[in-house]
Amino acid sequence: MDFKNNVTRFLDSKRVTYQVFTYDYEAGVHSAVEVAAAIGLPAQQVFKTLVTLADEPNRKPLLVIIPGPDTLDLKALAKATNIKKVRMSTHDQAESLTGLQTGGISPLALINKGFDVYLDEQAQAFERIAVSAGQRGANILLPVKELIKLTRARLISLGVGNKEVGE
Repeated sequence: MDFKNNVTRFLDSKRVTYQVFTYDYEAGVHSAVEVAAAIGLPAQQVFKTLVTLADEPNRKPLLVIIPGPDTLDLKALAKATNIKKVRMSTHDQAESLTGLQTGGISPLALINKGFDVYLDEQAQAFERIAVSAGQRGANILLPVKELIKLTRARLISLGVGNKEVGE
């Protein structure tokens, strides 16, 4: 399948090698763990992008990229970013802040949009990880080093446990 969107065109322009996986979002494949099963990758290799908000005025929202099965540790995120308190955005807030639908929020679609990006250091266990391609039903597998370079992501320890939380 020849899947093209703004994210794949951006990666092509940067000469990044990637692989696109598509799945049926409408059939109820929503969580990162379900996506991993649908595209045939280990759940820990499929990362979800969460939008979090700092309880500080004038602080930009944070994009947090963690392994699919993990739950975001908000206290660890606050500590790692020197923010007093961080909270999850609602689905509506995430969509309004990013311009993307939940389930399709991608750090690659939001480059130069003013988000601080944090990547769970577990990503370093893989040469390549999958993240959303910027729309529901599509994921992109790309080298971790390229993801970090393109999004200017900072590596921190973020995930805990194996519980599924908002996408």
